[in-house]
Amino acid sequence: MIEWPSSAGDAGSLRYSPAADITPGNVVNLAPAWTWRTGEIAGIDPATGEHLSPGKFEATPVMLGDTLYLSTPFSRAVALNARTGRQFWAFDPDVTRWGWLANEHASFVHRGAAVWTAPGARGERRVFLTARWQLLALDAATGQKIESFGDNGSVDLAAHLRWPVNRLHLTATSPPAIWHNVVIVGSSISDRLIYPRDPPGDVQAFDARSGKRIWRWDPVPPPGSADRKTWAGKSADVTGHMNVWAPISIDSSRGLVYLPVSTPSNDWYGGNRLGDNLYAESIVCLEAATGRMVWSRQLVHHGLWDYDLASPPILATIRSAAGTNDVVIVTTKSGFAFVFDRVTGQPRWPIEERPVAPSTVPGEQASPTQPVPTWPAPFAVQGFTAADVVDFTPAVHAAALALLGGKQLGPLFTPPSLAGTVVMPGWNGGAGWGAGAVDPERQLLLVKATNQAALAQLVADSATRFRIDTVPPSPLDPLILHVSGGHTWYGAWRREADIPVNRPPYGTLTAIDLVTGDRRWQVVLGDTPELRSHPALRKLKLPQLGVAGAPGGVTTRSGLIFITGGGSTLYALDVATGTSLWSAPLGQIGYSNPMTYRASDSRQYVVVATGKGIGASLQAFALPPR
Repeated sequence: MIEWPSSAGDAGSLRYSPAADITPGNVVNLAPAWTWRTGEIAGIDPATGEHLSPGKFEATPVMLGDTLYLSTPFSRAVALNARTGRQFWAFDPDVTRWGWLANEHASFVHRGAAVWTAPGARGERRVFLTARWQLLALDAATGQKIESFGDNGSVDLAAHLRWPVNRLHLTATSPPAIWHNVVIVGSSISDRLIYPRDPPGDVQAFDARSGKRIWRWDPVPPPGSADRKTWAGKSADVTGHMNVWAPISIDSSRGLVYLPVSTPSNDWYGGNRLGDNLYAESIVCLEAATGRMVWSRQLVHHGLWDYDLASPPILATIRSAAGTNDVVIVTTKSGFAFVFDRVTGQPRWPIEERPVAPSTVPGEQASPTQPVPTWPAPFAVQGFTAADVVDFTPAVHAAALALLGGKQLGPLFTPPSLAGTVVMPGWNGGAGWGAGAVDPERQLLLVKATNQAALAQLVADSATRFRIDTVPPSPLDPLILHVSGGHTWYGAWRREADIPVNRPPYGTLTAIDLVTGDRRWQVVLGDTPELRSHPALRKLKLPQLGVAGAPGGVTTRSGLIFITGGGSTLYALDVATGTSLWSAPLGQIGYSNPMTYRASDSRQYVVVATGKGIGASLQAFALPPR
């Protein structure tokens, strides 16, 4: 049996499995093995009567002892037979009873649970699940709440933060991280919640047995510290967010925690929080036992682009003739891969402070420089010029140019403006929450990238001075052309795809040599089939378009990577060359990271969460039985 003990494969988020029964030679024989359906339907907001919808099924299961543990879009915890998909139990925290989520999603999403095993040969197992502002402990054998944990089986993540918060404004979508008996949790806070003392991004650690809080880490430097000076005036006393919504990684042997910290409020205008704003948009290393900071490195100064760290830090070991080096890799929305020594925080390759454009918005003072790694080369398209405008046909090209009329174009880190700045990658671009995976055998980093532009256009606001414009075309979605008249508004369903303003490919997969930093290969990943049926494009012979999306893949010892990239096809690619060796249509979107394991029946399974709403399902693939 080869297990998958955490949502990202291991505590260090390698997304790698030593399973090797499925190989480049036999992967063509991979076939559906079983399917499990969530069966979730829309709930009703008790206050408004509105439907509350389960969103995309984005979870990656944990596999231990022939059992899969996972969460659904409505934060239900579920245990399944890893060989058959038969359900053992399900626990429903009834998250819709509190009404609508205060976030950017049009529906509920959740990305997984964590499993803790008590020390000892026959240690007790607990499933830890976040459900809105709660952390719950469940018996892994029965799915029942463990009443001795916290207050009748749960702890309140909104209690005792830097300041009191509205619980409805706080949630969590990523699995907790676990080190020994310490359960570590971040939070998810809507970018649209902008007010003085909006929810702070405190990271908290709790005892796995009792639920007692062990430590709390505040992303704003404490009064009196030198780093506090990176917050002008009294902005540190009223600015929230800087939360850790993406997965947290842990060096289990050293007891070190790596936090990918997000942007302060507000994401696109920083005139109310002048300065570099440490520790926002930083990789932060803490002691797991105490929460004491060991080191940090800010990757975006005074963030104005919503370039929060969305991917879990990846803990890898680089082996070369010069010896071994334990590193932490941070892939970013901006399209960079930063590589640091795991213990000291020293960069493996130099990082330069390079001049960037100033802001033209009243009251704003953009940082004059931004940190740029000299190596590896960027894995996503950076900056936007006239040469990047979509040109499928002369009419489409002309429509795109008209849409861009008066907008500011420029290189990476061109600040938002009142006229509107085209940001590339946009905040849905670069590396998303599941983008990276490592093949330790071949010393490769595999990173999924999304190439999508976004519009950062600010408007005056009496409460915030300036905020992002939310009049369609929505700048919270990719900047899109309305050739068809169709539109996506906060994830609402559309029958026909709009044409992105930038040229394809919209999704790529890149292999980076961890020893040298060289790019081994880059391929267009997936496709956007709905564009091919667009009235303006259906008669054209389009190239492979690539697929936009946050999910990445899982690598195996045999030299494969399984990945959807956010599309409706599951692919198996050769890690050495990027060649596609097998694919399977999923029948619906596969907006999740796959995982793989070998069960007690000696079969290796590849499992991926697919779909949304009532049609969401977990699909498993395996080779035919011997």
